[in-house]
Amino acid sequence: MNPPSRRVAPRPTAEDVPTPDFFLAGRSESLRGALVRYFFRRVGNLSEVDDLVQDVFLRIVRRGAASELEKFEGYVFKTAASVLADRARRRKVRHAALHVAFEPEIHAGQTPGPERTLLEQEALQAVGVALLQLPERTRQVFVLRRIEGLSSPEVGRRLGISPSSVDKHMLKAMAWILARTRDAR
Repeated sequence: MNPPSRRVAPRPTAEDVPTPDFFLAGRSESLRGALVRYFFRRVGNLSEVDDLVQDVFLRIVRRGAASELEKFEGYVFKTAASVLADRARRRKVRHAALHVAFEPEIHAGQTPGPERTLLEQEALQAVGVALLQLPERTRQVFVLRRIEGLSSPEVGRRLGISPSSVDKHMLKAMAWILARTRDAR
């Protein structure tokens, strides 16, 4: 009895092996300093600048064929402007201007004791139970507005209802949750 024949995969050829984009690698080094200056002038926060620069090059890599662009530098800075616009939209939705940076000396405080931790866990559980008791549409509106941070018109578009209906659902949800969590206290 002959042993079963094994299929051997063909060896990869030069066309099968992906080649790195040497054009992009070389150009990214020469443009990195200009992008850092561009973002720093607009953002002013050096810790964010590196992330923004990386996001620009990530978008260009995802696009592919960087070497085929006629005006590569222009495309890079157009992409940088788009990255800034996206950052501004995210910050607006997340109310980033209202955030306060964590300062251990100021914010650390004392660790809550076991009694306070238990009370807070019970309160959180009461909110979760109250949310689950809401009608489906009202719960969706609440989650999109309060947790996802969408505006009333955005929630309305997603759910196919008017912004005033969104506001009415929010009032209903807030009243319901407050009443149920007051009972739990």
